[in-house]
Amino acid sequence: MNSKKKLIAGNWKMNGSLAANEALLRAIIAGLGDAVCDVAVAVPAPYLAQVQSLTSGSAVSVASQDVSQHEAGAFTGEVSAGMLKDFGVRYALVGHSERRQYHGETDVVVAEKAQRALAAGVTPIVCVGETLQEREAGQTEVVVKRQLAAVIHLNGHCISEVVVAYEPVWAIGTGRTASPEQAQAVHAVLRAQLAAASEHADRIRLLYGGSMNAANAAQLLAQPDIDGGLVGGASLKAPDFLQIIAAAR
Repeated sequence: MNSKKKLIAGNWKMNGSLAANEALLRAIIAGLGDAVCDVAVAVPAPYLAQVQSLTSGSAVSVASQDVSQHEAGAFTGEVSAGMLKDFGVRYALVGHSERRQYHGETDVVVAEKAQRALAAGVTPIVCVGETLQEREAGQTEVVVKRQLAAVIHLNGHCISEVVVAYEPVWAIGTGRTASPEQAQAVHAVLRAQLAAASEHADRIRLLYGGSMNAANAAQLLAQPDIDGGLVGGASLKAPDFLQIIAAAR
């Protein structure tokens, strides 16, 4: 993998329908042209098969929005990394702030999910980030380092195979965005932490994931330690998503 190739991943969250997905993906694929970055869409589990089919042969990779920390067994409603691999899934989001907040996912659970994904040959996109309360208390660095440390601890030398996404919780779906300088400062902290854990830290892509949109993407992506974006709402609009992809050079 080219360590300098940026990654733009769209997170559809709980949105979509068979018809809407097809229209969106056809527009994205038609508009990609000679995109120089990697592109992925993280879609709700029921649509993985449809999206795999629609993106087959294109430059768009498929991602899941979650993965079980268990390999198999009596875990009703869970989806294993092996099942995702069966459907050609390339990436899996783990530890998204909404999973941490609404489903009580702990740092240890997130680390276990990353481990399962890696074992199945699926690249985990490990999400870390602080709440507004934590930022205002000056805890940003402590929080993101703690979240990432759990993943490093459990995955050891494999850590160079993950993608990390910094998503300040206060900037998700709120319209607020970390300034390019604020985002870069946290990315630099994460890069240093990864460098201490792996001699291949330079190949780990760090994505920014807090309300990246067509208007601010170029400035954010110009920062030295921002290697792409985890895009929410803007990934549901083909023109906006394509504009972000075009900014990732």
